[in-house]
Amino acid sequence: MSDDARAAMLARIRRAIADGAPRHGAHGVSAHDDAPALVRGVPLDAATCIARLVHRVEEYRAHVEVTTHDALPAAIAARVAMRGARTLVIPADLPVAWRPAGVALREDHALDVATLDAVDGVITGCRLAIAETGTIVLDGGAAQGRRAISLLPDWHCCVVFASQVVGDVPDAVRALAAAGSLSRPQTWISGPSATSDIELDRVEGVHGPRTLEVLVVRDARRQGAASSVIAAATGRPPASAA
Repeated sequence: MSDDARAAMLARIRRAIADGAPRHGAHGVSAHDDAPALVRGVPLDAATCIARLVHRVEEYRAHVEVTTHDALPAAIAARVAMRGARTLVIPADLPVAWRPAGVALREDHALDVATLDAVDGVITGCRLAIAETGTIVLDGGAAQGRRAISLLPDWHCCVVFASQVVGDVPDAVRALAAAGSLSRPQTWISGPSATSDIELDRVEGVHGPRTLEVLVVRDARRQGAASSVIAAATGRPPASAA
């Protein structure tokens, strides 16, 4: 490549970056993004953290709904009914309240691939969720089951508690380390499974569920100690309900 061609190419790149750079207003909100900006070292309050998570998850073409602990069973049942699911796989330790009536529920006790591929969907919890990237992390812990049950079914309904939401990826890694999860297989989910070919035709469901539904539980009533683990690992208060 000649020096002139190289200079011309770099100039075009610089112009493109300058034209597409986010423009921030007085409150630090990007002109291209309605979600509040995350500033390194500044903790997000609960409402902002949840709002950013919802915004990011929706950007991935996933359905997300904010609910409460008391309304969670009805929210799960409504999503299952809208999906028209008849058979679901669930982790063996899925809370009873999360198990919708009127559908066949298959607890996973090493179900084979053919069985997992034939069910209509799966319901799980998660280890944590990342507000900045809209990513949900599963590590095979409580109410999550093994990786296969969240990868093979075509529909995934995932429950995320506000106390499980961290601000960014470094926070997530620290929280996973504190929980002893770094040595376990993890699944990081950023929207429904999707890929595209060289012509940029989007194809969904290639590497995992074609449809992702996320239920964010606003209040802090939940089993386990994930909230305190996250707070201790990140040095920030967890995003509990306001």
